[in-house]
Amino acid sequence: MTDFRSLHQPGSPLVLVNAWDAASARIVAAAGAAAVATTSAGVAWSLGAPDGDALARELAVAAARRVVAAVSVPVSVDVEAGYGDPAGTLREMAAAGVAGVNLEDGARSAGEQVARITAAHAAAPAVFLNARIDTLLFGLGDLAEAIARGRAYLAAGADGIFVPGVTDPAAIGALVEAIPGPVNVMAGPGAPSIGELAKLRVARISLGSAVAQAAYGLVDRAAREVFGPGTYQELTGAVDYGRMNALSNGAADN
Repeated sequence: MTDFRSLHQPGSPLVLVNAWDAASARIVAAAGAAAVATTSAGVAWSLGAPDGDALARELAVAAARRVVAAVSVPVSVDVEAGYGDPAGTLREMAAAGVAGVNLEDGARSAGEQVARITAAHAAAPAVFLNARIDTLLFGLGDLAEAIARGRAYLAAGADGIFVPGVTDPAAIGALVEAIPGPVNVMAGPGAPSIGELAKLRVARISLGSAVAQAAYGLVDRAAREVFGPGTYQELTGAVDYGRMNALSNGAADN
C-alpha cells in the first residue's frame, strides 16, 4: 500500500473525495483515488446522529473499520474533536487500520488544542494527524490566528494542517507560505480548481461533507418528485445495479 504521508506534496496535492460508508468508499477508490477520506458528517448522518461529536466513539471506529476493509488504498478518518478523548480515539483508529485522522479544534483555545494534539500524537505516532483549524470556517479568528495555530499545532506533533473555510487564492497562498508543513484546504463550488490550488502549492484538497450532502439531496429530490408529480426523472444517472454489486464484491472498476 502507498505510504499515506508521501502523498502530501505541495504543488502535487492529494485529492480526497470524502466517503461515508463502504459503498461510497469503493466508488471513490474505483474512480482512481490514491486514498480515501471519510466525512464525519456523512458517517454520523448515515448512523442517525448529527455531526459535532454526538456519535458514539465505538460506532465511529466500527464505521472506520468497514471503510478500511472495503478498499486497498490508505484511509483517513475524520474523528471530529476526538469523541471526548483524542488520545483514546487515535489508539482505537490506529488499531482499526486507518492511515490518518482529522482532529478539529472548534472553539477551543490554541493552548488547549496543543495539549490535545500532543497527547493524540503520543498515543498513535504512526497515524498522520491532520490538525483542523476552525477559526476561518466559523468566524472565530482571522488569517493571522489560523497561521499561528498551524505553526503551534505542527510543533505539538501534527503532521499536516487543515484550514477549511478559505477559498481566496491570496489567503490560501499566505497560509501555504507561512505554515511549515502540508496545508489542506476544503474545495467545492466557488473554490479555485484543483489545478489552481496545485499552483498555490496546497498539499491536500478535500471535499468535506459536500458529496454526502449531494447524495442526500438526490434522495430528497427523488422522494419529493415521487410524492409530488409522481414522476422519476431525478433517478436518471443512477449508478448501475450490476456495477454496484461488482464493487461490493471487491471488483475493480472497468
